[in-house]
Amino acid sequence: MNYCKVIIAGNLTRDPELRHTPSGTAVAKLGIAVNRRYTGKDGQTKEETTFVDVDCFGKTAENVAKYFTKGRSIFIEGRLKTDEWEDKQTGKRRTKLGVVMDSFQFADSKQSGNQERQTSQPSTATLPDDNDDVPF
Repeated sequence: MNYCKVIIAGNLTRDPELRHTPSGTAVAKLGIAVNRRYTGKDGQTKEETTFVDVDCFGKTAENVAKYFTKGRSIFIEGRLKTDEWEDKQTGKRRTKLGVVMDSFQFADSKQSGNQERQTSQPSTATLPDDNDDVPF
């Protein structure tokens, strides 16, 4: 049995980029910074930041683009994915690990009223097929 689930809480590094496939499926790309503080062997507090690229689709993508901006805190659940491409300059095969978001929650109090607790439902949209190019 295989299982892949990712849970991340962090801050957006940029405004979500919302686009649509030719068939009309919403696709949002966003970056999240996750900070970790720890005490080193020397007793000094240290901080490391991990940057994560996240994609989401359908209604989830529309909601993320509508409610989130750079710096905003977000809690997401999703799965890992590997992007592969050929580097145009070197011709070498490249890979990058990212996350496909299934759902999110607001992780700060910038929204007012009931929207503070709003979460998205898991996206029912699937990844675009070979004939449905993602426009970025």
